[in-house]
Formats: sequence, structure tokens, C-alpha cells
Amino acid sequence: MVFNYLTTHRLKLYFLPLSVAIAMQASRVSSQDLHSFHLSLQKNFTSLTIFSFSLILGWTLYIMNRPKPVYLVDFSCYLPPSHLKASVEKIMHHVRVVRESGKWAKSGENDYLMDFVTKILERSGLGQETYVPEGLHCLPIEQSMVGSRKETQEVILGAVDTLLRNTGISPSDIGILVVNSSTFNPTPSLATIIVNKYKLRENIKSFNLGGMGCSAGVIAIDVAKSLLQVHRNTYALVVSTENITQNLYVGNNKSMLVTNCLFRVGGAAVLLSNISKDRKLAKYKLVHTVRVHTGSDDRSYGCATQEEDEDGVVGVTLSKDLPMVAARTLKINIATLGPLVLPISEKLLFFVTFLRKKFFNPKIKHYMPDFKLAFEHFCIHAGGRALIDELEKNLHLSPLHVEASRMTLHRFGNTSSSSIWYELAYTEAKGRMKKGDRTWQIALGSGFKCNSCVWVALRNVKASADNPWEECLNKYPVEIDI
Repeated sequence: MVFNYLTTHRLKLYFLPLSVAIAMQASRVSSQDLHSFHLSLQKNFTSLTIFSFSLILGWTLYIMNRPKPVYLVDFSCYLPPSHLKASVEKIMHHVRVVRESGKWAKSGENDYLMDFVTKILERSGLGQETYVPEGLHCLPIEQSMVGSRKETQEVILGAVDTLLRNTGISPSDIGILVVNSSTFNPTPSLATIIVNKYKLRENIKSFNLGGMGCSAGVIAIDVAKSLLQVHRNTYALVVSTENITQNLYVGNNKSMLVTNCLFRVGGAAVLLSNISKDRKLAKYKLVHTVRVHTGSDDRSYGCATQEEDEDGVVGVTLSKDLPMVAARTLKINIATLGPLVLPISEKLLFFVTFLRKKFFNPKIKHYMPDFKLAFEHFCIHAGGRALIDELEKNLHLSPLHVEASRMTLHRFGNTSSSSIWYELAYTEAKGRMKKGDRTWQIALGSGFKCNSCVWVALRNVKASADNPWEECLNKYPVEIDI
């Protein structure tokens, strides 16, 4: 026991200096490591702070500058009163009386021109219940400024009244106003008429687009979209119309008579918003707008021109280049829109066909992508039967896809820039618009321009009150003789 105690005690005494030395060395090493760790931590903390600040700043800038969603809260289309309906027979009788009593009537030409107008009307695709302005129901016809202003005011104010009633939006909440009318632009402007009627606020950003043809409705949407990217938490009111009273042609030029056969009274009002909470209330979200303008080409520029004929009568001349120009402009628009909306499989097929045509066989036809894979609904400007036929054929669409366009042409005629909204109203009235459905609105107009809008439905969309189709929906679709 004593030996063991002494042995253990001696060992402790022997190893004590060594233990102290190791402890001191360890203390010195730990102190140095701790100091180094502290410096490293300070350095890392500084780097982490800079990184975090940069990340927060970048995210903040992204949030502030990213494209703001644009929602379509609702829209309305003007439904003229029933006494303005005009059948083809009534129109022909009226035109004959006007021409025979007109100062521009020429002996021997009336019958020839009346036959021409009759053939256009019979093949136009228009029905027996389209609307003609009040001034043109009169004999003699009234083409005064008073009559023209009355027509346009009734259309645009009627559409806006319905829209505000359906949405419950106060006019004072509207911060942006865009109005388009191609050939009727009085002073004060049509935009000012709306500002005055609804007492819009003094800092309203108002725009009046003129001379831009039947595709101006999409242009107006694009302008409003751009403004909504700048001005936060506000509403944009877009109004599209065309005036028929002032633009009736009473001369002897065949080309200028065509517009008389197609254009009818109509207009639409659209309410857009960039307010986040409106997503729950809105019908659609704007996904894309694509605008193509080929006016730098002389043939495109001159294919639809408002001018005087040889007798000094003002009308719109349609040149023989119009079909070719329209096809070329449409092709550019489709080529621009395709990569934005088509699935990868269609993009690959298009690219492979392009390479084969360019490097191996120039006779291979261009591949037309299947846009039915990108859209459920098509709103093709109801400019005439020929336009709808061509797009149906070239885009490989079914009769159901172009039903809204054909029925709009039949029921309302060519209402110019507002026709695409009558078509969307038809789709809603039929109960076909489901959540997630994509809609392509496409319109062509003078200049020459081809413009597209793409919308996605945010819910199962039902037709709003006072939908222009609600009284006649049970009659449609109708069979149209070819």
C-alpha cells in the first residue's frame, strides 16, 4: 500500500512540469487560434453582410422593376337599340334610293354598281339584324357632324355605362384612358367626351388614337399595358369604336363601295387593372401583346387609304395588293408570337423544317405550327368572310374555333376594332371559357398592321350582365350559306 502510494506520488511529481508545459503551450496555441478565428469571423461577417445586402437590394430592385401583372376586370359591348336594325333588303332599297337621288349618280352606272353591291352583301356573311346608325335610316341621309357625334357618343357612353355598372368601379378610380376611333376624330376629342361625361380626375392620363384601322383595339390594349407598368395601383379604361355615319361612301368607285357593305355600328369598353387584389375579381390576365407594322413598305402603306375619288367624294380605297400585304404581315406576327406561346415540340418541328428547307430542299413548304396546342379560343377580327376563311385554312382551325368570329360577323357585321370583344362575349355567353383557357385575339388594319393579344382565364368565366348576345344566343350558331 505504502509502496503504491509513493510510486503514484513520484509519478505525479515527475509529470507535473511536463503537464504544466503542455498546458501553457496549449494555452498559447488556443489564444492564437482564437484570435485567428475571431479575425476570420469578422471577415466572414463582413462578407456575409455585403452578400446579404446585395441579395436584398437585388430582390428589391427586381420586385420594383419586374413587369406588373395586368388584369382584365371586365368588358362590355354596345348593343344598339332594335329600331336601328337593318336587313340586307332594307339596306339595298335604301342605297338604291340614295344613289338615284344623289348628285353623283351617273346614268347607266347605277344598275351596274347596285349589282356589285348586291353580290358583296350576299357573300359578306352578314345577317339580317346588323345595325346602321340613325342618320343613315333617314331619307335623305344625314351625314352631318351632329349626326356623327351623336352616333359615337351613344356607342361609347353606352358601353362605358354598362361596364361601370357591372364592375362597381368609381370613375374617380380610373387613372388611364385610351380611346381609339380610326376615321372620326372631332374636337374636343372622344377621350375628352368621356372625361367630361364621367368627371374623371384632372391628372387622368388620356390618349386618343386615330387613323390606325381595325387593329387599333389591340394597340389600345398595348398602350394601356405600357402605362400600367409605370403608374401603380390604378385602373385603365380602354374604349374602341368606329363611326359609320360620316364614313358612308356615296360615290361611284367600286373599291370604295366595299366598306359600305361590311361596316356596322358597334363599340366596346374594357377595364384593366394592375392592382394585386383585383386578381380575385378579374376575368383574365394579359399574357402577351405582339404588334407588327409594315408601313415602311409602299404597298403596305397604300393598301387601304382614305381619299377622294375622281368626283371629290371621300371614301376608303382598298388596293389589289391588300390580300398579299395582309398575308405577309400576318406571317410576321405569327412568327413573332409562335416562340412565346408554342410548346417545345412545335418549336422543334418548325426549326427542323426550316433547316431542311434552307440547306437541303428549298421546295419544302414552311411548317405551320399547330396553334391549337397553344390556345383554346380564337378571336379573329370579323373583317369579312374571306379573312376568316383564310385564317381558318392556314392555321388548320376547326369550325368551332372560328365560330365566334363567323357569328359576330353575321349578327353585328364588321364593327372594326371592337369586333374581337363581341367574339369574346360570344365565347363567354356560350359558357365555354374555363379557368386556365388561353385566348388569342388577332386583328388586321390599315398601315398595314397585324396585332395580337393573348389572355389567360383566371376562373370559369360567365357572361356579365347585358351581354350583347343574351337575347339572341339561342339562335346561334346559324348555318351560313357559302
